[in-house]
Amino acid sequence: MNGMDVSVGEQYTADPAGGERLRRWRMVLGGGEADGTGCALTGRDAAMDAALGALYGGGGEAGSRRTSGARSAGLGGSAPNVARWLGDIRTYFPSSVVQVMQRDAIERLGLAALLLEPEMLEAVEPDVHLVGTLLSLNKAMPETTKETARAVVRKVVEQLEKKLATRTRATLTGALDRSARISRPRHRDIDWDRTIRANLKNYLPEHRTVVPERLIGYGRAAQSVKKEVILCIDQSGSMAASVVYASVFGAVLASMRSIATRLVVFDTSVVDLTDQLDDPVDVLFGTQLGGGTDINRALAYCQSKITRPADTVVVLISDLYEGGIRNEMLKRVAAMKAAGVEFVTLLALSDEGAPAYDREHAAALAALGAPAFACTPDLFPEVMAAALEKRPLPTP
Repeated sequence: MNGMDVSVGEQYTADPAGGERLRRWRMVLGGGEADGTGCALTGRDAAMDAALGALYGGGGEAGSRRTSGARSAGLGGSAPNVARWLGDIRTYFPSSVVQVMQRDAIERLGLAALLLEPEMLEAVEPDVHLVGTLLSLNKAMPETTKETARAVVRKVVEQLEKKLATRTRATLTGALDRSARISRPRHRDIDWDRTIRANLKNYLPEHRTVVPERLIGYGRAAQSVKKEVILCIDQSGSMAASVVYASVFGAVLASMRSIATRLVVFDTSVVDLTDQLDDPVDVLFGTQLGGGTDINRALAYCQSKITRPADTVVVLISDLYEGGIRNEMLKRVAAMKAAGVEFVTLLALSDEGAPAYDREHAAALAALGAPAFACTPDLFPEVMAAALEKRPLPTP
């Protein structure tokens, strides 16, 4: 038989590692005559293949287990089937993969409505994207589901706070201290470590001492170095993950005495959620994802709340699809910057990178000295620190 006529399965028969490669190809290709492997799956492999087929194949019921042939399962619209499938994927796949598959199931198969059932919420693996979906369903959510939904959201929020809070506070405290540095400090405010390093050239060996010609110290950040931060967040549907992260960061900033934090969300209307910042879960359930966008109106509100321009940072988080008055929006940004406000434009605050955004508006803001860029949660503390110190932003 010519080598060109040998099946894939026959090619790997004599190769001990070939069986594993063949198995992997079979899992990728999905079975059936077209995949050319001739490989049948059994046991755990067959169950994994059925779980994948339920989402990416189409056809019968989730959870059906096949030992050979093509994938033909499907989730259908039954809550019990979906709940069983959610349990299966958590059994067979790591958490990161489970989250991707859940997201695909919601988007590809229109299963969002099933998340309104408490039993379904208890079965899912919580993540930022699931929180965004729940928030978009908030207004349609029955009372019987709301407590379960809040528990899911709180679990994600607490995980994010644990991951982000310590580094954010440390980074911003350092930035505030540096911005408060003074050259003629009182004795109790002298930073001796920096002072000694700055005066090493004045070391007198015979006296074994340093003559401090220049003293370096800090003002008391909690009393004299108060900054104001306004987070202005677009709550249109495409910004869901950014809303979640911004709410968590808003709560962290609000916990710092030296920063006065205001959190504003907007679509075509503007809502100030500052009084709920002690609990980011309340903030998130105070948003309403979806709808139009009026950035100009939101910035007008933020501008009206600025009392100390030189000590204020405004962070606009938006994809910049403006439904309001474009020229007025740009004039407001220019006016704030002229008054001394540090203005930061983030196209997204998430791990996914920049979404679709209005490039013309982004270019116009960059021309005003407010470059627009997507920011990951890990980079956000550095961006805020740079803004507080009025130094160039660490754009990716």
